[in-house]
Amino acid sequence: MRTIETTLDAQGLRFAVVVSRFTQPISRRLLDGCIARFEELGSSDVNVMWVPGAFEIPLAALQAAESGRYAAIVALGAVIRGETAHFEYVCRGVTDGCQGVALEVGVPVAFGVLTVDRVEQALARAALPGEDGVNKGAEAAATAVEMARLLEALAVEE
Repeated sequence: MRTIETTLDAQGLRFAVVVSRFTQPISRRLLDGCIARFEELGSSDVNVMWVPGAFEIPLAALQAAESGRYAAIVALGAVIRGETAHFEYVCRGVTDGCQGVALEVGVPVAFGVLTVDRVEQALARAALPGEDGVNKGAEAAATAVEMARLLEALAVEE
């Protein structure tokens, strides 16, 4: 058995972050966590692209991935359940769309889009330093780095 190791070293890598504006107070917190984590891991080469809502994330991610300029893409936003089936359609569209981009283009798309029932749940998953909870934007940044390094390692494997 052979194990291919990856690292959380983002030095020398460029990333794109596609962020939904629709839930901007939450998205901004996710973005802040994401950017801080990229900096902790050694990269400040990050381009941020705002889109109107979560449903638009996959198209922007696709264009970024196809450009060849990014080692990985991070998708950020929040979809909060309402009283209609709209939640289900948006969640399915953004999840399937982001997965499709990664599989079609071969560029990792780290999924940091919250799909929650209530605003309080979103805030707990977009916590800032000193607050209770986690920041899924920061987690998505680490995932993007790890996947970019894994693909890099696989490209040189014999």
